[in-house]
Amino acid sequence: MYIKPNVIVSRVDRFWENAAQSPLQIVQLPLFIERGVKVYIKRDDLLHPFVSGNKWRKLKYNLLEAEKLGLKQLVTFGGAYSNHIAAVAAAGQAMGFETLGIIRGDELHVDSNQTLQFASHCGMHLQFVSRTEYRDKERLVNHLGGDWYVLPEGGSNQLAIKGVGEAVVEIQSQLAAPIDYLCTAFGTGGTSAGLLSAAALAKVLVFSSLKIKKSDVETHLAAFVPLQDKKLDIFTDYHFGGYGKETEELNQFIDDFEQETMIPLEQVYTGKMMYGVVDLVQKGYFNPGDVVVVLHSGGLQGKRK
Repeated sequence: MYIKPNVIVSRVDRFWENAAQSPLQIVQLPLFIERGVKVYIKRDDLLHPFVSGNKWRKLKYNLLEAEKLGLKQLVTFGGAYSNHIAAVAAAGQAMGFETLGIIRGDELHVDSNQTLQFASHCGMHLQFVSRTEYRDKERLVNHLGGDWYVLPEGGSNQLAIKGVGEAVVEIQSQLAAPIDYLCTAFGTGGTSAGLLSAAALAKVLVFSSLKIKKSDVETHLAAFVPLQDKKLDIFTDYHFGGYGKETEELNQFIDDFEQETMIPLEQVYTGKMMYGVVDLVQKGYFNPGDVVVVLHSGGLQGKRK
């Protein structure tokens, strides 16, 4: 008689094994219908209530690697409103990791905003450092002592790119037609690089939320993935003043878009990206019949109230 052996499934494995694919939703704006452009949005904001969007995908293989190495402590970096800090704190709590967030700005404290409060409530210890100290992340880690799994600011590394690439595979399985364009917001470059690494025929459109030159965006991306022979277009005109900046025009666009589609956006990344997509449709960048897929990278914890 065969007896099935007991298999111990780790909390990290279980966390991702129980996850479903995020839905792919068509965006039925009158402009899109009028121009004959089929725009879909990959709702990665629905992957998890706290570890959502690109952070979910970036953390997956990193936390599996940390567990494989037997490391129980995670350390990472971020600013006062970092989606990454919030996601690492929530993931650590769910999977039994001790977490430390090194925060840029020694004038801050745990109660400075809801993001930091949330991270602290998840059990993350927060260390506030000056902007000068923050630049030397290697020194900060070396001073910790003990064995830590280091997650880079924003979570972008080669394991993160592997996780993001899985979104492309999911989209291809959900669509009956080939993808002409994949759109994403740009921050640290990991999400954009992940899409580029997995996109075979689709052109990747990158919308920077930073006030930055195209050449600098290319430099960030090239650090993760070779750009030769990649179909890529970079847009740096939709930053609305720079990272974390917003205007009345942007906020009104987000409000109108949400009212028409019932899809939430935030003002740091996804709102700027979607504004850019709508503007490109208006300007005739896409052809009738083109299939455009926009990646919703989550980040709604930092949404303007």
